[in-house]
Amino acid sequence: MDESLEGYVEKIVYRNTENGYTVLSLSVEGEDEVTCVGSFTFISEGEYLRVEGGYTAHPIYGEQFQVRTYEIREPEDMLAMERYLASGAIRGIGPALAARIVKTFKEDTFRIMDEEPERLAQIKGISEKMARDFAVQFEEKRGMRNAMVFLQQYGISTNLAVKIYQKYGERMHAVIQENPYQLAEDIHGVGFKIADEIAARVGLGADSAYRIRAGLLYALTQAAGNGHVYLPRRELLYQTSLLLGVTPDGLEEALGDLRLERKVIYKEDEQDIRVYAASYYYMELNTARMLLDLNVYYELPEQSLREKLQHLQQNLKLELEEHQAQAVLTAARSGVFVLTGGPGTGKTTTINAIIHFFEAEGMELLLAAPTGRAAKRMKETTGHEASTIHRLLELSKAPDSDDTNLRFERNEANPLETDVLIIDEMSMVDISLMHALLRAVPVGTRVIFVGDVNQLPSVGPGNVLRDIIKSDAFPVVRLTKIFRQASESDIIVNAHKINAGESIRLDNKSRDFFMLKRDDVNVITGVLIALIRDKLPRYVNATPYDIQVLTPMRKGELGVERLNQVLQQYLNPPAKEKREKEFRQTIFREGDKVMQIRNNYQLAWEIKSRHGITVEAGEGVFNGDMGIIRQINLFAEEMTVEFDENRMVQYPFSQLEELELAYAITIHKSQGSEYPAVLLPILSGPRMLFNRNLLYTAVTRAKRCVTIVGSADMVQTMIENESEQKRYSGLAQAIEELLH
Repeated sequence: MDESLEGYVEKIVYRNTENGYTVLSLSVEGEDEVTCVGSFTFISEGEYLRVEGGYTAHPIYGEQFQVRTYEIREPEDMLAMERYLASGAIRGIGPALAARIVKTFKEDTFRIMDEEPERLAQIKGISEKMARDFAVQFEEKRGMRNAMVFLQQYGISTNLAVKIYQKYGERMHAVIQENPYQLAEDIHGVGFKIADEIAARVGLGADSAYRIRAGLLYALTQAAGNGHVYLPRRELLYQTSLLLGVTPDGLEEALGDLRLERKVIYKEDEQDIRVYAASYYYMELNTARMLLDLNVYYELPEQSLREKLQHLQQNLKLELEEHQAQAVLTAARSGVFVLTGGPGTGKTTTINAIIHFFEAEGMELLLAAPTGRAAKRMKETTGHEASTIHRLLELSKAPDSDDTNLRFERNEANPLETDVLIIDEMSMVDISLMHALLRAVPVGTRVIFVGDVNQLPSVGPGNVLRDIIKSDAFPVVRLTKIFRQASESDIIVNAHKINAGESIRLDNKSRDFFMLKRDDVNVITGVLIALIRDKLPRYVNATPYDIQVLTPMRKGELGVERLNQVLQQYLNPPAKEKREKEFRQTIFREGDKVMQIRNNYQLAWEIKSRHGITVEAGEGVFNGDMGIIRQINLFAEEMTVEFDENRMVQYPFSQLEELELAYAITIHKSQGSEYPAVLLPILSGPRMLFNRNLLYTAVTRAKRCVTIVGSADMVQTMIENESEQKRYSGLAQAIEELLH
């Protein structure tokens, strides 16, 4: 049978803003403070509660009162009113001022604050402006509490309810009941599915015009998540009809309305009408325009350039082959230049020659790459400082920004100050990041894009590097010659063969490329464990954590999800000294290898000295960043992860959906990274996924050793399979149209 308690909220110990789970200290008359736990929609310190529930014994924190239902009671007596005001619930009112207010107005205090707030100015220390501010806060608290109660009935989380109330105020009742799909357009973090669930609870019909409109916009958002900048009109109508369960014909009117409102943009081509979300259309168009503005040709005498290059080669004791030399000369003359080539073709040597050439001319350079790992590798191979593009652009704190609307300190008004900008791993750069980068590059700056055009395209929307090359508007040098030292590596030789569609030798006579033929999933998993734990670390002079399993799939017996569970059990098994936290069916354990799976621009990190002093701090942890769980604090409900360059990040337990185990990762997620050894479990899978492009990308991630475990026939099938997933992007066409 439930017990009941009444008292003041003395202190809120912990609060999860997503689901309202709260630990609070309740001051109950005649008793010591009682620790209460439960889900509270909205609550402040100082409020008077009546709670019902029962006592439970927590194994770590002792006796707690588990709250099942609660009621916030407006303070009625003078003591309760004073306590509430003194709690800090109203900014600017402390204990002394609260006592003076209640002493003056007695039991009438709250009515005065609500109906005649100007009378507060009678009290010494309160100006008319302060009185108005106190009244506004008092009303907001009451309004927020009422809003939480109203929104909770529609299954809306506390965190989201706060955003809704802050956006609409009292209008929220009309928005929720008339068109909850408006939330998806107005509030970051609310997608179509959340809005659709609310609409169903409100009772909106499946064929509602609001629902159809929201479904069309959601289909375009989903397309962007799959790498598309736009969708052909026929495909958009088909995808939306599947999503909503209505016929494509029923979508025409809503799509026309969105076009009239400029929420979507039409662009006709030979086959169909391309339909863009407006933000991506202008992003693509402006990217094309900025690239062409930068594409200046510098008239420099051929003889003089070649003499400088010759002098440079003598000083560096460097011998450039014809294409490498041409790359340096072209970079010197071009506002925009693309250098592309596969592994072992001398991209790094060429970049270094370009850097030294411009330095000899007295020019300043900036180097950057899309990810921390790629930037670190760039720094190691060039000897020059390199940063992530986000850090280069000085990402500013923008709580509600998404990837299409990021705020950077560097832009047209505050451009980058450099003569030459070199961006590596360009195949990973999506249209959003490219647009942000070019906004910060003034005309007159030379921009050099470096990348392997045969890698998988970016995770985000667009096909930027391929489209720039495809447009034929900019000078491009392709490095194709495999150098002698590189030709001794079967990793590099086989990568080029795979890219050319040629068969590779899998006879295990190589020193760095192996094929272990197995046809049973459990046997394959056992082989992976043995290789990581026992055999490969010594062979490649690395730790088990440096050896990476790459797999084409997330699901399935050899997919990321299952492999991570199995590998964790063998590589980081449970132990008494290792704390762990279960979150949504994933067990995170101290010592686990984890990966950030979405961009988080506000997540703080710091680098500490051996003595625990912070030597550097910043914000931003990005999709694909990998680290090790160093500490799990069950009391503070926090997890500490160490990423590259000793960056320590604190994750509240409520934010653990941003992390996943990373003993195995998808090949897509490995872009821009390099590992001492790569293990590829390849047995069977969908044709669209198991293609040449994917295999090539996986193999080129390895530095010293590739081991494929599974089916040699499937490896050959992948080499023969040229089909890549279609990606809709229009940057090349936009460049061509502006050019002509």
